[in-house]
Amino acid sequence: MALVMLILMNLAVMASLYIALFILSNFFGIYIDQQSMSGLFMMAALFGFGGSFISLFLSKWMAKRSMGVSIIEMPSNETERWLVSTIERLADEAGIGMPEVGVFDAAPNAFATGWDKNNSLVAVSSGLLEMMGRDEIEGVLAHEISHIKNGDMVTMTLMQGVLNTFVIFISRILASMVARDREGNTNQMMYFMISMALEMVFSLFATAILMWYSRHREYRADEGAVDLSGAEGIYYALAKLGQIPREQLALNDDYKAFGIVGFLGSFFASHPPIEARLEHIKEYAGV
Repeated sequence: MALVMLILMNLAVMASLYIALFILSNFFGIYIDQQSMSGLFMMAALFGFGGSFISLFLSKWMAKRSMGVSIIEMPSNETERWLVSTIERLADEAGIGMPEVGVFDAAPNAFATGWDKNNSLVAVSSGLLEMMGRDEIEGVLAHEISHIKNGDMVTMTLMQGVLNTFVIFISRILASMVARDREGNTNQMMYFMISMALEMVFSLFATAILMWYSRHREYRADEGAVDLSGAEGIYYALAKLGQIPREQLALNDDYKAFGIVGFLGSFFASHPPIEARLEHIKEYAGV
């Protein structure tokens, strides 16, 4: 179901961008000439940033449906009351608006998402609530609140937009050079196939750059967790998570970068190794 939702969202994003181009050209007389360098760059930026920002604005809606997040509107038990009150306290200390609070049925993990510091969502898994003590859960919550406070969702979106823009732009430039014959005519089928192939290749490099930044901001979120709730909670929470097989901790691809843990490996890992994060927490806390 999550994969179907992701595919439908991507199709909807692409359709909305093509509709935007149609409206600009037919109703406002704004035509983007993709044959010129400036026009091609404008088109690349529209698709590069447009897709990223549409995904950002839909992130909470998508998370609730693809991850099966149940929003706590009115706490029904002591655990939910504690969870809501703890997030409210941490959000107040961090100087952000109260996020929506949700629970989803999965192995131990948590994530934050949302397009604005004052319009966000913090979701924790049932496995996390069952496995950890309250001090450890608070450390995880403080980590996610720090992501929101640092504006990581928006920063990642901007970086994704810039990288997408250059991936599209450079791919189309190179494809037009290769697909042009001696008379200067462009084979449109060859142009399309080459540009798509180049976009796939360059996207790997772009993803590696984005994940490098993702690993960097995980350290900052861990530091924020220490500042908000002390070092012990987040330290022992990560130590426990480090003992669980990685495949059991994985979130959907769209939310791995904002979970407490999320693995892909090597250059494409969204999070640093837990051992490195534990050492960083000890150094930052002066323990």
